[in-house]
Amino acid sequence: MLICTFITSLLIFSIASEARAQIAVKGERVYTMNGSPIQNGVVLIRDGKIERVGPANRVQIPSGYEVYEAQIVTPGLIDARSVVGLAGYYNEAHDQDQLETTNAVQPELRALDSYNAREALVGYLNSEGITTIHTGHGPGAVISGQTMIVKTTGTTVDQAVVDEATMLAVTLGSSVRNNFSTPGTRSKAVAVLRQDLIRARAYADKRSAGEEQARDLKMEALSDLLDGELKALVTAHTASDIITALRVQREFGFPMVLDGASEAYLVMDEIKAAGIPVIIHPAMIRPFGEAKNSSMETAGKLYDAGIPVAFQSGFESYVPKTRVARFEAAIAAANGMGMENALEVLTIGAARILEIDNRVGSLEAGKDADLVLFDGDPFEYITRVEVVIVNGIVTHVRE
Repeated sequence: MLICTFITSLLIFSIASEARAQIAVKGERVYTMNGSPIQNGVVLIRDGKIERVGPANRVQIPSGYEVYEAQIVTPGLIDARSVVGLAGYYNEAHDQDQLETTNAVQPELRALDSYNAREALVGYLNSEGITTIHTGHGPGAVISGQTMIVKTTGTTVDQAVVDEATMLAVTLGSSVRNNFSTPGTRSKAVAVLRQDLIRARAYADKRSAGEEQARDLKMEALSDLLDGELKALVTAHTASDIITALRVQREFGFPMVLDGASEAYLVMDEIKAAGIPVIIHPAMIRPFGEAKNSSMETAGKLYDAGIPVAFQSGFESYVPKTRVARFEAAIAAANGMGMENALEVLTIGAARILEIDNRVGSLEAGKDADLVLFDGDPFEYITRVEVVIVNGIVTHVRE
């Protein structure tokens, strides 16, 4: 069944990429994420963008528009941390590019050069209402490489890309030594990171001054981090590793987002004071190792504390290699966050953290026409995704 869905999605991508239809979406309840939900709402789509949103008694559907109807309509959902497109469905060496283990520090590795837009998992996530993913190199190295933002559509990376270089994936904690002989301890890993950042500062200063120097891709990426053109996506689960991440960030002043953060509830005051967003671990993460103290209530606690938070599918070492962020959000909704807050986090909240809220995350005129049509509450397990629209193109229709 999943393979059939993947193939169907790919066929829809190929057919739909030829032309964008003018579309009207009618929903018994439309969650715009820009104000209160609209009862009996209408969303008009033209040339890949949202043209107009409002109640049916105020928005007239022009002739010639394709009309789709659903019980619930939401913006496209956003998976804020994934490796899909680098990690693939088959779990074999040929489709596992999320972690290069020849060196523990490789910020020069670009997700753009590995992303496979035709990967079956991309179509799978699209069929579950995930229209945008922040994906790239996974955790497990001091710096494993760069991340990027793509839509779950298209047949090439150029068709899918929203932002080709978004963050540098950094890992602090014991998981690094599982993949590398050195660094073998936390202090060594941080020392290696600090030393490279010091070198990068010198490189960045020369670059800024226009001084001639040998080109170094590693130093260029780290210089972009120090100059604020990239962010650090720091995977840290224990409270002590989170505090270390905050300390290094203060020292070098680079923009940072925390990832995982299983024990974030122990250091919420410090995270909030630093103004650092959190892409929280999957709610149903397996609680062992560094994540042994994870909690399904953490997302709600961070939200209530005023800390920007987003949901993720993360990285899974088993087939089919990805979780679905919608289901992770549903667990958080049931464990203190509530339905509408969880939907906010899964859409406009994630878009703000990823700094793409000018394009996605809410249903507003002028934004990308990314919508999901459901036959019930998006967070109920039995609810089905009826239609998915990305960039004004229907990319999935439930059979």
